[in-house]
Amino acid sequence: MRIISGKYKSRRFDVPHSFKARPTTDFAKENLFNILNNLIDFEGIAALDLFSGTGSIAFELLSRGCREVVCVENYAAHYAFIQQVRKTLNDDALKAVRADAFNYMATCKRQFDLIFADPPYALPALPQIPEKVFAHRLLTDNGLLVVEHPKNYDFSSTPRFLQHRSYGAVNFSLFGKSEL
Repeated sequence: MRIISGKYKSRRFDVPHSFKARPTTDFAKENLFNILNNLIDFEGIAALDLFSGTGSIAFELLSRGCREVVCVENYAAHYAFIQQVRKTLNDDALKAVRADAFNYMATCKRQFDLIFADPPYALPALPQIPEKVFAHRLLTDNGLLVVEHPKNYDFSSTPRFLQHRSYGAVNFSLFGKSEL
């Protein structure tokens, strides 16, 4: 896992081969952040990384200057890896939470400027993620939700859908309370 840009640029962390997580490819991550750089000023925002897996997106957000990054991961080994990398970086702006992402969304009492969700592609409830984020009011008024998903999902008719981007087998759908 490599951090692409920001204060931790080019830092690499070896992800154990036993992990179930499917990290977002560097190619897809770089293209996503090229889009996000035109939409968001990362400096000082609060971000949420749901289904964090290896924490790749969370660490990228942290490196780019988010004042706080909360990453939610249910699997013990993945959570431990995220904690290990956080300690290596010695950056308290990252808060790791070991929890089911849907339970976290249902009980969270705060809002975020950017929410990234990269659920397992086979997750039956994957199409419900945008609905849950908005139902639980997790996004600020000018916030942005990014859902990573396989190509067989089409969110274009989902309320608050803004745009879709595809990079090989990796697809991102963006949602917001307001137009871009």
